[in-house]
Amino acid sequence: MEKRALIAPELVGILIPQRAPIVMVDTLYQFGEDFIEAGLSIHSDNLCVANEYMQEPGIIEHMAQTVALHTGYAYYLQDKEAPTGYIGSIKKITIDQLPQVGDQLVTKAQILHEFMGVTLVELTTTCNGTIIATGQMKTVLAQS
Repeated sequence: MEKRALIAPELVGILIPQRAPIVMVDTLYQFGEDFIEAGLSIHSDNLCVANEYMQEPGIIEHMAQTVALHTGYAYYLQDKEAPTGYIGSIKKITIDQLPQVGDQLVTKAQILHEFMGVTLVELTTTCNGTIIATGQMKTVLAQS
């Protein structure tokens, strides 16, 4: 069964702070208070593609932008403007395989803890149904 997008791709682009050419999410599949599932179709003109493969920094940025999309969509549902966030730390990232142009990345983020603008998430990225990357990341919301 093919996954269906929860919202229009155009909306995804305005819910994250990144802009082209660094956008690394284009689909929101699932959203809940403490989880999100987001995707990215890999194209040859992607900034992090070399020799037809998405490189490690692109996979990590895709994971981080999945977390940013969770925040952006949560604020959107409350009719508020989302704050900017940053990667606070990366822990235990393992990348077992690089996806190719034409592949679809799907990342699931499970929020483990959230306190005073710091969010700890567990991340799993798949490509064609195979887990290719896992890890933990802390993100931090910018002070206003």
